[in-house]
Amino acid sequence: MLYAIVIGIITATVAPLLHRTMGRFVVIPMALLPLLLFIYFCTFMPEVVGGHAVTQQHVWVPEVGINLQFRLDGLSLIFALLITFFGTLVMYYASGYLDGDPLLGNFYLYLTLFMTAMLGLVMSDNIFSLFIFWELTSISSYLLIGYKQAEKDSRVSAWQALLVTGLGGLALLGGLILLSISAGSYTFSGLLTQRADVLQHAFYVPAVVLTLIGCFTKSAQFPFHFWLPNAMAAPTPVSAYLHSVTMVKAGIYLIARLSPVLAGPDIWHYTLMTVGGITATLGAVLALQHTDLKAILAYTTISALGLMVTMIGIGTDPAMKAMLVFMTAHALYKGTLFLVTGCIDHCTGTRELSKLYRLGSHMKYSGLAASLAALSMAGVIPFIGFIGKELLYEASLSSYVLLAVTMLSGITFVAVAIVFGYRVFWRKGEDKTQLQHHAGFPLYFPPLVLAIGGLALGLLVHLVPTPLLQQGMRAILANPNAELKLSLWHGFTPVLGLSVLTLLLGYAVYKSLTVLHYRASTLKPLYRYGPNTLYHMMFEGFLHHAKAFILWLQDGYLRNYVMYIMFFFCGLLYFILWRDTPGIDFTNRIYQLHEIRLYELVVFFLVIAALIFLLGTRSRLTSIVVMGLVGYSAALFYILFGAPDVAATQLLIETLTVVIFVLLLHKLPAFTYLSHQFQKYKFIAISALFGILMTYVMLLVQQQAMSTSELKEYFGKTSYLEAHGRNIVNVILVDFRGLDTLGEITVLAVAALGIFSLLRLNPERGGKQ
Repeated sequence: MLYAIVIGIITATVAPLLHRTMGRFVVIPMALLPLLLFIYFCTFMPEVVGGHAVTQQHVWVPEVGINLQFRLDGLSLIFALLITFFGTLVMYYASGYLDGDPLLGNFYLYLTLFMTAMLGLVMSDNIFSLFIFWELTSISSYLLIGYKQAEKDSRVSAWQALLVTGLGGLALLGGLILLSISAGSYTFSGLLTQRADVLQHAFYVPAVVLTLIGCFTKSAQFPFHFWLPNAMAAPTPVSAYLHSVTMVKAGIYLIARLSPVLAGPDIWHYTLMTVGGITATLGAVLALQHTDLKAILAYTTISALGLMVTMIGIGTDPAMKAMLVFMTAHALYKGTLFLVTGCIDHCTGTRELSKLYRLGSHMKYSGLAASLAALSMAGVIPFIGFIGKELLYEASLSSYVLLAVTMLSGITFVAVAIVFGYRVFWRKGEDKTQLQHHAGFPLYFPPLVLAIGGLALGLLVHLVPTPLLQQGMRAILANPNAELKLSLWHGFTPVLGLSVLTLLLGYAVYKSLTVLHYRASTLKPLYRYGPNTLYHMMFEGFLHHAKAFILWLQDGYLRNYVMYIMFFFCGLLYFILWRDTPGIDFTNRIYQLHEIRLYELVVFFLVIAALIFLLGTRSRLTSIVVMGLVGYSAALFYILFGAPDVAATQLLIETLTVVIFVLLLHKLPAFTYLSHQFQKYKFIAISALFGILMTYVMLLVQQQAMSTSELKEYFGKTSYLEAHGRNIVNVILVDFRGLDTLGEITVLAVAALGIFSLLRLNPERGGKQ
């Protein structure tokens, strides 16, 4: 399984190079990769269907428990097969949709990287590796949504998706860490064995809240649903793959994966049912108000995701069975309709419902695919969608509220299905929409395969999906004995009556769509207070205040930058000293003042006088000379206290500094004076605070000095014998800490290059310094 991830990353990396060398034929290796991976994962079906999980482990960072641990059970295998199967078709579809695009190689890079990240996510058993793949899906989806980087809508939508899912990812990381602390394990299988400890731990509630926030942002649950419709600015292959089949299902997958660990307390079930129910209802209502085909599909996707979360929240065997079957059916028919919508947009130049009529005469295969997918979406026998709809109703019978939510979504699905499967392609009475060009094989073949797949799974429900879905159900319920029996016909039951009623009401809603679209305009003022508007207000406010803060903080004056650094450093140092450090006995220090010699006092007062004179001077040349005097005085102190080597270094540095400043004096901008005395005293106060704190630290170090140290003894014994140097300080810097010294030299070299570049800018006279 690790090799599948590595091969995917390598293929993604070389995709632009393959495009430059192979041209349009780059689709061959790019579509072949997910196809081979699909075949590879199919080889695990006998073992997984037999009730065994395939596990692999590769050591990564064992010191902190971070390993690449993969686990392939029924749930993860279902997702892996969906990811690779849809990946194959979408890769091929993209070759026709983006034919002639000079950035097609980049598109394949992003899409392959996303597919690989999704595979890593669903197979990961270690929470840290899952989080890495989770964030990689956010990054790669950002690149895919913003693929049309020249368009503002694409850039804004990409930023929105990245920020919402990225912030949710941080919350998820916190929740997973709390869960690992509660269970004492970093793996999902380990969490399951310690379920009792997790449920009783004080971290349970915050862990659930943080984890669900991360999952809700990824799966577009209320109030984080707004990013998904905006992400429709991406090319249609992205919408079909990410936003109906894979990325938005990542949150569903993780909730289902954690359900056997976290299910039980009311906070888990009621939160999922409430949020999922609101999302399903909101998505259904909003879908009926739009006329853009991709927007309609986006909101029905939100409604479907809400139903899946609701089913997991119910938590019963019928609910989990309904979630899995409905998720599979939704992936097939929604992926088909997205691809058909892309084909319509590509061939006609529009996605507006009011401009599309009788396309079936020009696009027979696309119309056939749309009709088959629409029948599955509406829940018509013998499609897999019919089975999923009946299971949803069966799981919702325990609550009138849940039943109403499920029926509202079902009615909306029927109305939307009639729009796609009949009105756009086959309804008579209007003039045909003229095509700009006919759909090629790559544009109609992938959706046709998916649509036929929805029919085939319904007809062969006993043979193909049931054994694997049963193992997925057992993984969610953590019950190896759970049974899943699927059938197209259960007789004349109340569930069948609800299904027929949904079809009738859905048709009535379809006939009323014109009125609904007209009435929807009256609801637009309400959207000014929705989550999407709130996001943009917060984002714009953040940018405005960030700009104001930066303009205040980075005002172009070096002295202010130094002041901020010193003030912050002093604040941290004061906090550490106040919290952890014992006080200093100043009694002995006062007596030591009698030991000060006259020449030491002379040098001390010379420095003080120089500093006072420096504060009052208005000449840059005088300031340089006085600062040199302070440096030379410091060198005298080093000599007096027995550090001639340090003194020599200080003398050289001060001499070079003075000489360089004098040589460059005429190149510097005009001297800027402090306009207020308050500013001068402000800098004096900061300088005094820094000096006092550093003096206190030095006294504290002397008071707490270690009489013996292993390092002191080691350096004393080995400096001359191994490094052949008598000056221990120099030996430490050059030999024992040679890499550190090399790094410091590199930093100085980079700083010198930066200074040289600044000097070449030739600032105007009177500019800021």
